[in-house]
Amino acid sequence: MPVIYHITRQSDWDAARAAGYYAADSLESEGFIHCSTAQQVIATANRIFKGKSDLVLLCVDTAKVKAEIRYENLEGGTNLFPHVYGALEISSVIAAHDFSPLADGGFQLPPAVTPT
Repeated sequence: MPVIYHITRQSDWDAARAAGYYAADSLESEGFIHCSTAQQVIATANRIFKGKSDLVLLCVDTAKVKAEIRYENLEGGTNLFPHVYGALEISSVIAAHDFSPLADGGFQLPPAVTPT
């Protein structure tokens, strides 16, 4: 079961659970939901979310995602990121972990998440 990761605000995750699906703002503005592999998620968090709190790390089972997932880099690099081209069914999110920054504002993987 390949797992990809998405960082979002707790309030957005709460709203998604009530709605029955998750659709990040980027789905409307860019056409996909940005995700990361386990090896990419900390660099992504430190680059985009450093020092921000009230975050949740969603663990997404790719086998349960109905939308297309493309591994691509749209900024010209060689590091390919998973992009989900549609909303995520709540059932595809197999775990949601509190994702609070460390004292220096950076992040580390929650203990329950092990990179594969």
